[in-house]
Amino acid sequence: MRTQQSGSAVHTHPRRQFLQQGVSAGLAAAGGLAVARAAHAAGEQRIRVGLIGCGGRGSGAALNAMNAGPDVRLVAMADLFPERVQTSLKLLRRQKAEQIDVTDDRCFAGFDAYQKLIDSGVDVVLIAAASHFHPRMLKAAVDAGKHVFIEKPAAVNVPDLKIAMQACEEAGRKGLNIVAGLCWRYDHAVRETMKRVLDGQIGQIMAIQETYITSPYVLRERQPGWTEMQYQCQNWYHFNWLAGDQTLQQLIHSLDKASWALGDRPPETCWGHGGRQVCTDPKYGDLFDHHAVVFEYSDGVRVYGFCRAQPGCYNETSDVIFGTRGRCDVLRFRIEGEKPWRYEGQRPSMYDVEHQELFAAIRAGKAINNGHYLCLSTMLALMAQAACQTGQKLTWQQINSSQYAPAPARYDWDADPPVLPDSNGQYPTAMPGITKFV
Repeated sequence: MRTQQSGSAVHTHPRRQFLQQGVSAGLAAAGGLAVARAAHAAGEQRIRVGLIGCGGRGSGAALNAMNAGPDVRLVAMADLFPERVQTSLKLLRRQKAEQIDVTDDRCFAGFDAYQKLIDSGVDVVLIAAASHFHPRMLKAAVDAGKHVFIEKPAAVNVPDLKIAMQACEEAGRKGLNIVAGLCWRYDHAVRETMKRVLDGQIGQIMAIQETYITSPYVLRERQPGWTEMQYQCQNWYHFNWLAGDQTLQQLIHSLDKASWALGDRPPETCWGHGGRQVCTDPKYGDLFDHHAVVFEYSDGVRVYGFCRAQPGCYNETSDVIFGTRGRCDVLRFRIEGEKPWRYEGQRPSMYDVEHQELFAAIRAGKAINNGHYLCLSTMLALMAQAACQTGQKLTWQQINSSQYAPAPARYDWDADPPVLPDSNGQYPTAMPGITKFV
């Protein structure tokens, strides 16, 4: 979150009273609102969907949306790069041609493509773009009265997260749906497992171990003729200002499950360590390749989070909850201890279930609002990142007050991004103990 990089701009935004109290205070009420809107009766009216961000996850989200019913139609697509729109469109047409009505004049590219899509007459916006742009896209969609599916994270810095929080609260007032891509909340087996944890089947929770160790995300090599802005936006997973490090892209799923188990309440403090040990080539941008964090809660519970993105290593994704009367292995859907249990039911695709529930709510004139836990878990991931980058122990109040928000002075292909390579092509990275919290 904090850095000595040159060219970064810090932006602040007006905050309402609920924002001054932090992420946990403002959105809890929004999740329960279901202000009726004009219902889309299945079979009587088509639900028009627009996709922003046409990479692999975005294309997958569009397919999941269309799997939610024959009345769902993909009618518009947008991306920074026109070739990604066309590649995605061809892929989707091979699978769901009968539900696609995307014409040339509803294919948008560039930094303003998202707004053109929102203005094109869609009912639902799917946001799966580079994470830096999520808050402004979410706000624009809610301002325009659109239902939203938004991939995690909600933002990659705290000031922008406050924009996303405001948008989620506004969606609650308008009765708009906000479904978040923290997909494990929609997995049937995980839901049943977590229900038992919350019901006390393992007793009082004492500690949670969260592990997300894997290989680096997709890498895109620099091509001749690309500007620095084009290269970084093509290879966006590996730049903090665009992606927010592995804590925002990977560990956030694990932290979200821990937060779920603890009733979605904020911790008191966080500390950790991390660095860049293996992935030092310039193609890896300015990200750390490993993190380890500890969250401390007011009742003595500790959450231990481990994240690594290094090639050639042992990989594991797991969530283990330790209680006074048992132990829960969340992703194996089992409880051991005084009251052993194992889930043996069906497991439909959680990615499909997200959209099935979203579009069912739209048809019924109801509203789902995942804004509270989306923003809370994003803040947890930001807190983990800041603690590792600075080497400091941070409080919840400190992370909520962060003003660090790197962004280019303008969005154009010939503009400088907020981090630039040195003469050797290396990008400056945070240094624990040296990098200051801002």
